[in-house]
Amino acid sequence: MTGEHLLTQYALPTGMWDEMMASGSIRAPYKTLLQTLGNMSVESLQEKDIQAGELFMNQGITFTVYSDNAGIERIFPFDILPRIITRKEWQHIEAGIKQRLKALNLFLKDIYNEQQIIKDKVIPGWLIASCPHFTREVFGIQVPYDIYVHISGIDLIRGEDGTFYILEDNLRTPSGVSYMLENREVTKRLFSDMLAANHVQMVNNYPLLLHSILLSLSPRPVSHPTVVLLTPGVYNSAYYEHTFLARQMGIPLVEGRDLLVSNHKVYMKTTRGLEQVDVIYRRIDDEYLDPLTFRPDSVLGVPGLMGAYRRGSVAIINAVGNGVADDKAVYAYVPAMIKYYLNEEPILPNVPTYHMNDAACREHVFSNIGNMVLKRTNQSGGYGMLMGNKASDEEINSFKLEVEKNPRDFIAQPIIKLSTVPCFIDGKFQPRHVDLRPYALCGPSGIEIVPGGLTRVALREGSLIVNSSQGGGSKDTWVIDVE
Repeated sequence: MTGEHLLTQYALPTGMWDEMMASGSIRAPYKTLLQTLGNMSVESLQEKDIQAGELFMNQGITFTVYSDNAGIERIFPFDILPRIITRKEWQHIEAGIKQRLKALNLFLKDIYNEQQIIKDKVIPGWLIASCPHFTREVFGIQVPYDIYVHISGIDLIRGEDGTFYILEDNLRTPSGVSYMLENREVTKRLFSDMLAANHVQMVNNYPLLLHSILLSLSPRPVSHPTVVLLTPGVYNSAYYEHTFLARQMGIPLVEGRDLLVSNHKVYMKTTRGLEQVDVIYRRIDDEYLDPLTFRPDSVLGVPGLMGAYRRGSVAIINAVGNGVADDKAVYAYVPAMIKYYLNEEPILPNVPTYHMNDAACREHVFSNIGNMVLKRTNQSGGYGMLMGNKASDEEINSFKLEVEKNPRDFIAQPIIKLSTVPCFIDGKFQPRHVDLRPYALCGPSGIEIVPGGLTRVALREGSLIVNSSQGGGSKDTWVIDVE
C-alpha cells in the first residue's frame, strides 16, 4: 500500500475544519507534499516514524510529567506529517500577535505605574487586585525600553469555519521553542528534499534573534554584555530546553547558587573570579527569584536580586510581574485593551469567555455545561479544567462545588472544535486536533516572529487536549509561499 492509498482512506471529520481537506478536496498548500507522500510505501513511512523516535531519543529531547509514578522523563511524541500554513494565513497571524503584544506591553506598564485603565473603568480594579500574579513588589520599577514581554508564546486555535482565535497568552516563561527547532531538524533528516520543494520558511534563526535582543537590553553600555540563562535545575520539566537554548546562544547556563548580589549588582561565580551579569534570561517563576522579596524558603533564586533589578543594574527577561497579564480572567479584557491603548479593533479574536464570579454567567454556564470547558484562571498544562461534554455527572457536580467556593478562580468558554490535520498513526493517515504556539520576540527595534511555531497535537482520537502532559505530541509547522 502507498501513501496515495492511505489518502483515499482518510476519514474526513464532520463538523470541523480539516486543514488538508477543508471543503472535501485537497487544499492547495498540501498538494506538493501529498504528491511526494503518495509515491512512498506505508513501510517507508513507518521506517521514518521509527527513525524520528530514535532521533528524539538520541538527542535526549524529553519533558517531565511530575504526576507519573512510573517515571518522570518522557520522549516528546512527534508526528512525521507537517502542518502547513499559507503565507496569507501567516501574515494575518503575525499582524494579530504583534498588535496584541503592543497592547499587553502597554497594559503592563500602565498597571504597574499610573493604572489609568482602571481609573477609566475599562478593567475593574478588584480583578487586578485579586490576581495572584499581580506583583506589588515591582510597582514603579522602570524596565528598559518599557518592554515587559520580551518572549511570548501565544496559543492559537482554529475554529469550525477556519477562523483563528487566541486561546491563551503565555507571557512569563513560555516553553516549547526548543521542540519547534528540533522538529524542524528531524524533518530535515526525514524529508530533506521536501522543505525546499515546498518553499518552507526557516525557523532556525530563532536563537540568533533571541541572543541579539538579550544583548540589546543590557543596562550597561559595554561592547560585550554578560547574558546568562537562569534555570531551576535538572529536575525542572523544561530543563532540556534550558540547556538547548543556552548552548545555541553560547551563553552560560546558571542556577541561583552560581550568582550573588553585591552592592546592588549581580555577579556570576567563575574560575576567574566574579563577573558582573547584565541580562538574566530567567526560567524561574517570580515567587522563587529572590528569597528576600518573595518566598523565603526558595533555594532556586538569588538573595538581593530584586534590589539590583529595582536599581536598574540588571535586566530580567521576561519582566517580573507579567503573570497579571496572562491570568485567564484578565484574558477576557485583552480586546478592550487593544481598543483602549491602540484605538484599533482586534485582528485576532478571543474565544468568548465567561467570568464565573458573575452570577448570571455562572447560571448560564451551569445550564449549558455540556457545551462548556471550565478552567482555573492560573493553571496550565491541561490541568485544572473540566470538559463538560466528556465529564461524568459526579465530576461535574464536584467541579461546580469548587467553582461556587471561589468563583474568581474560574472562567468558562464554549467548547470549540479545534481544526484537524492528518497524522501518521498506526500505519494510517488519521485526523487529530491541533493548536499553534508561535514565538514572538520583543526588543528595542520591534517585534520579531519566526514563521511557524510549535504545533501541538492531541494524539488521542477525539481529544481536544493537546498538552504533552495530557498525552499530546507535536508536529513541524511549515509556513509556505502559497496563497
